[in-house]
Amino acid sequence: MKFREAKNKFVQTWGALGSQWGINKTMAQIHALLMVSHEPVSMEDIMEELQISRGNASMNLRALMDWGIVYKEYKTGERREYFTAEKDLDELAVKISKERSKREIKPALKVLKEVSSIAADGTTEEKHFVEQTTKLYDFVLKADNVLDKMTEYKDNWLAQILMKFMK
Repeated sequence: MKFREAKNKFVQTWGALGSQWGINKTMAQIHALLMVSHEPVSMEDIMEELQISRGNASMNLRALMDWGIVYKEYKTGERREYFTAEKDLDELAVKISKERSKREIKPALKVLKEVSSIAADGTTEEKHFVEQTTKLYDFVLKADNVLDKMTEYKDNWLAQILMKFMK
């Protein structure tokens, strides 16, 4: 397999996986392209490489920058904007985990807390509902706390030692 073919296969596969991670295919493809590019890439080059419109490229680049995993760069003497992706895979995982927690887990926790706090009037069905949603809230809260602790390990020297020991 030649370089061009391998690069295209990676970008396409990463894009297909993106929908399973809760992002759209184009957003994942742009991220993949930037992640494996050794130099910052212009929006025009992204559009050409992925055969997408300027609006599509712009919208998805903005979303990736909101996630904190793509950065805008400028080159001296050029009017074009260039983009690069986070290359540190540990940092990338932390940023994605934090963003997904903020967008998905925290809102789910809010709803679970609200629905598990209803005043059950004593029917078996209502008691069961409150019991199950309370258990689910507790489970999701614990999972979110574990995720928070795992993403904080980069700032904690003791956690770093433990993570190295676990490897």
